[in-house]
Order: sequence, then C-alpha cells, then structure tokens
Amino acid sequence: MTQLRSHSRLVRKLQDALGDQLCVALDDATVVEIMLNPDGRLFIERLGRGIAPAGEMSPAAAEVVIGSVAHALQSEADHEQPIISGELPIGGHRFEGLLPPVVSAPSFTIRRRASRLIPLDDYVKNQVMTEAQASVLRSAIASRLNIVISGGTGSGKTTLANAVIAEIIKTVPEDRMVILEDTAEIQCAAENAVCLHTSDGIDMARLLKSTMRLRPDRIIVGEVRDGAALTLLKAWNTGHPGGVTTVHSNTAMSALRRLEQLTAEVSHQPMREVIGEAVDLVVSIERAGRSRRVRDVIHVAGFSGATYQTQHCAQIDEVSHAA
Repeated sequence: MTQLRSHSRLVRKLQDALGDQLCVALDDATVVEIMLNPDGRLFIERLGRGIAPAGEMSPAAAEVVIGSVAHALQSEADHEQPIISGELPIGGHRFEGLLPPVVSAPSFTIRRRASRLIPLDDYVKNQVMTEAQASVLRSAIASRLNIVISGGTGSGKTTLANAVIAEIIKTVPEDRMVILEDTAEIQCAAENAVCLHTSDGIDMARLLKSTMRLRPDRIIVGEVRDGAALTLLKAWNTGHPGGVTTVHSNTAMSALRRLEQLTAEVSHQPMREVIGEAVDLVVSIERAGRSRRVRDVIHVAGFSGATYQTQHCAQIDEVSHAA
C-alpha cells in the first residue's frame, strides 16, 4: 500500500511538471512524439500533420520531469548520470531525458506508444503498401518465415510490426508467442504470450537464452540493437521459425548489412551465412512526407559466394509507374 501511494505521488508530481497540454497530448492517439529542446521550446509530432511548435517549458519543470522518470526507474539523474532512458510512468511511453553536461539545458523526448492497431488492410487502403506486398507478408506469416522490419527513426517500423503480429494471431491463434523488448511497445493480443523486458542487470542476449526454455512457437524481438542479434538468428535457425524483429536501417538490403555489423560485435565476423539462412523476408518502411510507405520487400533465399540471394517485390511507385 505504501509503495502504491508513493507511485501515485510520483505520477501526480510528473503530471504537474508536464502540464495540462502535454498530459492531454499523451492521451491523444494521433500524437507520435513529444520533444523538448534545450532552449525550452516544445514540439509535438502528430500522424499526418508532421511536427508543430507546442509552446515552452521551463528548465526547472523539465528537471522535475527527468528526475521523476529516473526515480520511477530506481535511478538518479544528475551531473554524473545525465542520461535517463526507459518507460514513462504514465502510459509506459518511451522516454529519453538529457541533463547537462551532455546538453546545455534539460531536454527530453517522449515516443508515445501506439494505441491504435493498424491492420494490414488499412496499409493497403491508405497506399502505405501494395496489395502484392500485403499478400507476400500474409504468405510469409502462414509459411512461418522469419520477418525483419527495417526503417529509420520514426518510420513506423514498430507499428508495422504490430500489424504483422496481429496477422500472426489471426492466422495461428494457438501459437505461443514470446516477446522481448527494451521498452514495451509491441502490442500482442495472443491468448498464449509471455512478454520479457530487459533491465540494468539483464540484457537482450540473456533474455534470449531464457526464451529457449519457455517453449516458444514464435520469438519476437522489439528491436535488435547489439550482438544479441546473433543469438536471435541462431534461435530462429534452431527450431523456432516464424519470428519477427525490427532493425534500424533505411533499406531492406542495408538491414542485412546492419545485421552483419551487429553479429560481428560478438563473433568478430559478419556471419553472412547465418543471416542468409535465418532471415526469410525483409520489409523496409520509410517516411514519405507526412505519411509512411513500404519502400521495398525482399525474400532472402540464402547467402552464396559473395552475395545474398534475394527476390524483390514491386514497391508502390513501381506499380504506379507500370499502371
């Protein structure tokens, strides 16, 4: 009870520091990101509307916000520990806070968790992907292929991953899903699912090793950022096909190169054969003005000689040009 009251006080303190406008924005399903710059200026990005100014926040209020999040994460925010990363105690949104000396004044970014699941049909209807691309994805899901979704910051790769996971659940509702994340962003309505989160003492590689003992049908990793990529690829290769992950890269082919870099962090070599064997489909999504579009989809048949054996699925501008 004491712990509950303490958390309630912390949330109230955080809400007061954020102010009514930002608290309302956190409840707004169209909001993608809230940004405070070191000069005190606030900006909010909304779906279909881009980034717009949203007033100002004082350095003192920003310090309270960052300090409150640090407290919720059982950490400290000060000159010695000026970077705070984790989940906002309100809504579990992704939070990144910075203090001097790494910035001139307190600054933070809140990436709002997607509250609305966008089905694949809507991606086609809104011309984010072609019907052919959606068909390839559905076929890959039914065939238990391993899918890598790539994109840059704010490209919508996690939202697309959620759409793919929803399609998996619709196709094989009996599958047991094990989901691993640094920050809770994956939406999963499966009846049989286990969600694991990294902590200061438990990294993604350790979670993946534990996952092998949890009897997963499908292994889903929110985003691979380090050498844990090799552990995931090996898991996919050893009796656990049909997984999904996201990776930070701008094209489908650069996603494969990014995986080479990540696996080399622990193996000291790019592990191209392992990547070629484990990864079956790469879907690349990107910003297109104020919207998003699936840039390309490639099948990966393996790695032979010096190249990946791939097959390309036509993207939206190619289809439009052909018509």
